[in-house]
Amino acid sequence: MNIAVSACLLGVDCRYCGDSCKKEEIIQLKEKHHLVPVCPEQLGGLPTPRVPSERRGEQVVGKEGQDVTKAFHNGAEQALYISKLFDCKDAILKKNSPSCGFGMIYDGTFTGNKVPGNGVTAELFCENGIQVWNEENYKEKFK
Repeated sequence: MNIAVSACLLGVDCRYCGDSCKKEEIIQLKEKHHLVPVCPEQLGGLPTPRVPSERRGEQVVGKEGQDVTKAFHNGAEQALYISKLFDCKDAILKKNSPSCGFGMIYDGTFTGNKVPGNGVTAELFCENGIQVWNEENYKEKFK
């Protein structure tokens, strides 16, 4: 089975702050599955490192006030394209992210508060039939 995975969870230094959040347990899934790394923010043309962004309704804004919605949507489309190309039915994405968060995301105030919602990519994946998991709940399906 092919699984789309946030590249930062696989150890790629692509997060907004220039590092990763490598999860060895997720990397070990490669013993049974094919892992397809995606970083929607880089795929959307944003640099690494970059100004942190959060979702405010349909808009994604950087901490300094810049509108980065278009880059987030472009990156989500590219991540979806790659995931479909590799016939991924599931994705393990970084929780809370304005791109990849599923169920809970930061609230757009840059204060660390979270609200119910989905990141742009997670939302697009769901709309296209890709089941989204995160680094905490993926074991419900992948053991």
